[in-house]
Amino acid sequence: MLPLVMGVLNVTPDSFSDGGEFFTKGAALAQAERLVAEGASIVDVGGESSRPGAASVSIQEEMDRILPVIEAIHSTLSVTISVDTRKFEIAREAVNAGASIINDISGGTDVRLVELMKQTDVTLALMHMRGTPETMQEAPSYPKGVVPEVRAFLADRVRAFREAGVSKDRLWVDPGIGFGKTLEQNIDLLHGLKALSGVGSRLMVGTSRKSFLAALAGNPKLSIQDRLPGTLSSNLWALSQGASVFRVHDVRAFVQALGVWQALEK
Repeated sequence: MLPLVMGVLNVTPDSFSDGGEFFTKGAALAQAERLVAEGASIVDVGGESSRPGAASVSIQEEMDRILPVIEAIHSTLSVTISVDTRKFEIAREAVNAGASIINDISGGTDVRLVELMKQTDVTLALMHMRGTPETMQEAPSYPKGVVPEVRAFLADRVRAFREAGVSKDRLWVDPGIGFGKTLEQNIDLLHGLKALSGVGSRLMVGTSRKSFLAALAGNPKLSIQDRLPGTLSSNLWALSQGASVFRVHDVRAFVQALGVWQALEK
């Protein structure tokens, strides 16, 4: 299965890595053009920060942020558009505006998504998160082990959609690295990716620029911009363990690393 590179486009003032950089429609479209030129096969547009401690924004505000951007990308660029949202209303309107993937950090728990999936041919990426962005890092605990519990959650969500008539090929899963997990739990998940690789049609990972990479590198104070080497190595590890969708900020660097990896494999 060919790997897919998903370029991150945060249309937010407060995302942990690039908040405020692409908050206007013009800046967001220009960044989408850069991501595509660098090799992204998907542009993931988000209008609400999901960094630890982030508060939710209103439906109207999130719509105002992302819908004009999705419409502009859809009418200008030949690229698959993903909408990063946990709100059904946003997902529905984003699909109407041109998105063909829903990237749901809440794991598709809104039952209304079932009908939307049945009425359209969109793909749904189901992510695991313990709690909400506001609460997820408050002593996350997995008594049965993080890999078995995350796998059980994702398998249950896939089962629910399949029983409703949605084909498996339209369901991706994401273990939610950094979403309600400690450093040790993130490491366990990365070691256990093979146990998750068959749950959905694709396994998606998002390690890009996250703080656990700095801790793994032995420098917890490592700046966000200096976490690129850790991002590349963690994603290539995930590739070797069955992941095939990679959500990244630094598309050019990862596409090059991926190309070298694939060339050496051949």
